[in-house]
Amino acid sequence: MDRLKGKRALITGGTSGIGLATAQRFAEEGARVIVTGSNPKSLDAARATLGESVLVLASDAGNVAVQKDLATAVQQHFGQLDVLFVNAGVAHLQPLDQWTEEAFDRSFAINVKGPYFLLQALLPIFAPAASIVLNGSVNAHVGMAGTSVYGATKAAVISWMHTLSGELIGRGIRVNAVSAGPIDTPLYSKLGIGQEGIQQVRSLVPLGRFGTPAEFANAVVFFASDESGFCVASELMIDGGMSGI
Repeated sequence: MDRLKGKRALITGGTSGIGLATAQRFAEEGARVIVTGSNPKSLDAARATLGESVLVLASDAGNVAVQKDLATAVQQHFGQLDVLFVNAGVAHLQPLDQWTEEAFDRSFAINVKGPYFLLQALLPIFAPAASIVLNGSVNAHVGMAGTSVYGATKAAVISWMHTLSGELIGRGIRVNAVSAGPIDTPLYSKLGIGQEGIQQVRSLVPLGRFGTPAEFANAVVFFASDESGFCVASELMIDGGMSGI
């Protein structure tokens, strides 16, 4: 269990769901880990779950002004950064006619604008041959009702996979993405989706079930590790066949 031995990793949105599962897997594989979150209860729960070996920091993913502060904290703790998992995000799903400018801006701030300027702030401290893993989504590829804004934010992230790969490959920095279909996390209860809605979502998955956070985390470990050394601008779909069948 040493696929990430000695690697220094930052996971944004790492206090619950996919991010927390990935932090646990990273630690099991020998990485030194920092995770961020913004909910005080989730921060405390993550500290209890991950233990003292993982640094848990409060940071608002949608606030551009604090991204430099986060980069400074990472540099002070690690010196350099080997792995970044851009995971923090929000999924606000509703029909076109119900969107407000405020909700639109919030989605893009958290999913696109904040992460972009975090990448910019971290540029000076990425180690040679660093790995950036982006959390995409099947909704960047399929036309699911209610996902017009969420899908657009994730399409922007997938675009980074290509453009930033071209921009950073000269430094040996690899940029790849893991894109999920429905994953069994607290997200659906937060969205207020009941059992009927969950069943409708499940019916869209050819495999007939939701994925698990651990299945997603395993894919992130692959891209973070040296095993994926020849993968650049690659998107791995963890979606039970939604985008491919």
